[in-house]
Amino acid sequence: MRRPLFEGLAAALPGQCAVCKAWPAEPVCEACVARFAQPQPRCRRCALPVGPGVNECGRCLQSPPPLDACHAALPYDYPWSALITQYKFGGQAGWARTFATLMRSAPWVEPALESCDLVLPVPLSTQRLAERGFNQALLLARALAPQKTDAGLLLRVRHTLAQTDLDLKGRLKNVEGAFAVEPLRAAGLRGRNVVLVDDVMTSGASLFAAALAVRQAGAANVTGLVLARTDDR
Repeated sequence: MRRPLFEGLAAALPGQCAVCKAWPAEPVCEACVARFAQPQPRCRRCALPVGPGVNECGRCLQSPPPLDACHAALPYDYPWSALITQYKFGGQAGWARTFATLMRSAPWVEPALESCDLVLPVPLSTQRLAERGFNQALLLARALAPQKTDAGLLLRVRHTLAQTDLDLKGRLKNVEGAFAVEPLRAAGLRGRNVVLVDDVMTSGASLFAAALAVRQAGAANVTGLVLARTDDR
C-alpha cells in the first residue's frame, strides 16, 4: 500500500533535535546522546546505579528479585524524563523507534535480545490502555525484537492504583497478583529464556511482579530490559 504523499515528504525532510534544537538532526542528535546517555555502573539484578566495581546492590543481596538480570539504557532524568512523558502521555508513539535504538546501544542489551526465546512487554490494564491509546512497552518490544515479541502471553489481570504516591512496601502490595500467564499457553514458557520490556523502572515493583508470574510458569531465565531507571535510593 502506498503511503499518502504528505507522509512520504515528512519522512524525507530533516528534523530537529528534541533536546538541543539542533537542525537538521535525528529526533535526538548524536551530541546529545553522547552527553546524556553515557553508560554507568548498575546493579546486575535491578539496574540501580551503583559505584564502580560493584556488581550487585545491597538491596538485591539481601532480598534477590525474581530477575536473573536487568538492564537500563538511560537514567530517568533530564532530558529523557520529559521525552518519555511525551511518549507515554502525549500520544507520541513515534518515539518508540528512537528509544529502542538507544536501548539496543546500551551494554548487554543486544546479547540479551539475541539469546532470549521470547520478548514480553509488561501489559497495561484495560483502563490504562484506554486512557493512553497504546501500550508503550509493547511498542518498544516490537521495535527491539519484532519476531520474538508476544503481546498475548503475559496478561494484566487487574487494574492497580498509580504507583507514584506509594512507598516501596505499598508499591509491592499494589501490584501483587496483578499479572498472570495466559493459562492455555503457559506450557510455552517452560524452560524458555525470557526478556521482559518496560519503559520506566522506579522501585521495580511492577517488573518484579511480572517476572514472578513468568518464573512461576516455568521460565528458565528472566531478564528485565527498561528504557530508563530512576535512582530511588
